[in-house]
Amino acid sequence: MRVLVIEDDPGVAGFVVGGLREAGHIVDHAADGRDGLHQAGSGSYDVLVVDRMLPGIDGLEILRQLRAAGNDTPALVLSALGEVDDKVRGLRAGADDYLGKPFAFAELMARLEAITRRPARDGEVTELRVADLEMNLLSREVRRAGQGIDLQPREFRLLEYLVRNRDQVVTRTMLLENVWDYHFDPQTNVIDVHISRLRRKVDKGFPVPLIHTVRGAGYKLSEHGA
Repeated sequence: MRVLVIEDDPGVAGFVVGGLREAGHIVDHAADGRDGLHQAGSGSYDVLVVDRMLPGIDGLEILRQLRAAGNDTPALVLSALGEVDDKVRGLRAGADDYLGKPFAFAELMARLEAITRRPARDGEVTELRVADLEMNLLSREVRRAGQGIDLQPREFRLLEYLVRNRDQVVTRTMLLENVWDYHFDPQTNVIDVHISRLRRKVDKGFPVPLIHTVRGAGYKLSEHGA
């Protein structure tokens, strides 16, 4: 089993990584949220062990971004926050299980084995739709009100990310990390340029705009306005 452990506490990380390796598993380690998100998104892992409170990006935001990008790698959240409401928030963010600290290694292993035995989620999504906008993820075709829209590969990825996060504000940082694979803001106008092009193709000539600027925050794709 190939495991990614995202944990900033050296003691906990050493305990988990060492135990998993002793059990015969291949283990990578990330010590902060941004590095963990990058590794989780670019690597092929069987399971993720994610600390909830991390520098950079917290564990729940890592899971939200991974799930929004279509990454369904099983994930177990580790946290000192063990109240029912904390567990519910973790599961709703995309965790498959939630284990409070402190914990026994035997229980951690049992839980990892349980979530990796679960069958893959049924019905892989191949089409996305918002209002009269349709995206076919297999043929890479986009239509609005039945009219074909020709998108470049990066424009398609940008629109797909916006559609998957419909009715939610996505920040510039989220777009840079999930569409361009940048893990810092290089002070470029690449997002503005692509959003402008996408608007011309997706919204121009249609009565209801779908792509909106949320001032001071980012962008939102919604049929209900910003």
